[in-house]
Amino acid sequence: MVTAPLLRAAAMAAALMLGTFLLLLLLPPLRAEEPSEEPSEEPADTLPETRARPRSRPAPVTDVARLCVCDLLVAECDTNCCCDPDCATADFSLFTTCSVPIVTGDGHLCSQKAAVYALDVDANPPERIFELIDQVNPSVFCIHSTNYKQALSFSFPEMPTSENFDELLKRFGSAAFRAEPDDWNMDTHPSDANETYRYEYGVPVQTADAFLRLPSPVVSSWCSDANPAGFLVNQATKCTRLVSVEKCVNIEAVSMLFYVNSSILAVPKSSQMVNITVQSVVVQSQNGTRTLLNGSDVLRLPVILDELCINIVLGVNTQPVPLSGNPGYVVGLPIRAGFRPQGSGIIQNTNKYNQLTILQSTSSQDCLAAQGARMPVLFGYNMISGCTLRITAAMQCQPLTRTLLDLLKGQNFPEYVASFGNSQAQDVLDWVPIIHLHISEQSSCQIPVSLEIEVKWTKYGSLVNPQARIVNVTATIATITLKQLPSGRERTIPVTSSVVFTDISSPAEPGYKAWPTINAKLPFDFFFPFV
Repeated sequence: MVTAPLLRAAAMAAALMLGTFLLLLLLPPLRAEEPSEEPSEEPADTLPETRARPRSRPAPVTDVARLCVCDLLVAECDTNCCCDPDCATADFSLFTTCSVPIVTGDGHLCSQKAAVYALDVDANPPERIFELIDQVNPSVFCIHSTNYKQALSFSFPEMPTSENFDELLKRFGSAAFRAEPDDWNMDTHPSDANETYRYEYGVPVQTADAFLRLPSPVVSSWCSDANPAGFLVNQATKCTRLVSVEKCVNIEAVSMLFYVNSSILAVPKSSQMVNITVQSVVVQSQNGTRTLLNGSDVLRLPVILDELCINIVLGVNTQPVPLSGNPGYVVGLPIRAGFRPQGSGIIQNTNKYNQLTILQSTSSQDCLAAQGARMPVLFGYNMISGCTLRITAAMQCQPLTRTLLDLLKGQNFPEYVASFGNSQAQDVLDWVPIIHLHISEQSSCQIPVSLEIEVKWTKYGSLVNPQARIVNVTATIATITLKQLPSGRERTIPVTSSVVFTDISSPAEPGYKAWPTINAKLPFDFFFPFV
């Protein structure tokens, strides 16, 4: 039996416990430099001074003095880039302004360092001014400090291998899982051990010692030998070099070894090398005559002979042939075409008239005025064009037939088309011959009036990323009978050109599914590490 005093005591104890619990919720969390709730041995009058002691702000994670967004050239000074570490005092004297006057880090921070760059044009010579200042963010919603360093970089997911597959499947294969590991290490950065290195567009092509270099002009027309070759970037440069006879053997960029004595890395930061091969060597005499050497393995080094410096390299940038896909054709890009001389590979000229082209319609619609006007055949685009031909009684059959054939097929109709958008000229089996068909009547005078090109293509490769491949091209010429007109009479006939693309890809087998179907609603932060 519980008496009334005991009930009142229990209620007071419960209220006291509840009040203590609510008070603990309202108190701010303890900081490392603030005293705990335990009694302090110091005098009471020293506690306010201890609590009022200012805390030191953490060191900035980003060093803005080392950031430079306009530094684009590797080991080369960028024009008007005042923060480029490759620029010297002599380079600053040629600048007109600073393309990036201020460099800052994260703009959400309440206070951060800012690097300010300017040019002192009054100095002789002009020089760069650098200053590191404190920049204050006036916004009330700003970040005081960033103490979680892993949030400042992207953590690459762990790639599955035969060794860690079971462990990854155990972590991420269930209906629910935690994306973060069990323990966070605040002092370590994400490891790049599992990062897949690959070339990206525009990055320098790496070699065993540095990167692939090509001479090019920088500020003036004079050559700079530190220009990197960018991945997938077609470039053709021309520059001027001052060469003396006495020093020609000591200049690296005029020797063949500078261009062929390097090994390109297949992928960045790898040990797999790709050697540079010489396809042909052309020797130019003093009068400008050029001779093609028989062997491509001929290595000629600069030498001084009779007060002349011979075997100097004048050019290595053959004109790049544009691609229409890598490897499969891309819709809207031209179909690559070419010719095959007897006993040689495919000759592909960048001239559009040696590509697969059709007649281009003109505003006058006059066939005789439209001679020479052509447009390229674009992959995947069905096209039709034409003109009208006015025939008089004075026109003869044979000259008119030749004129219409040149009008429909062009002066040089190609013999082959590339099966892929990146087919190489030396790979003859990668080119498809054009099949020619003629539809005509049995009569004395037949004139061509239409050219129909049918391009059959198929999807090649995996179902995930199929590539367009041309497998057959047929060019059909249709003719009509031309009868002799009475004197003074005229006749108008239409002349047309057309291109039709036909997909002949084989359908998937019945009952086959490219991917399994999952009927489930995933969480908004779902992350799956498998590729």
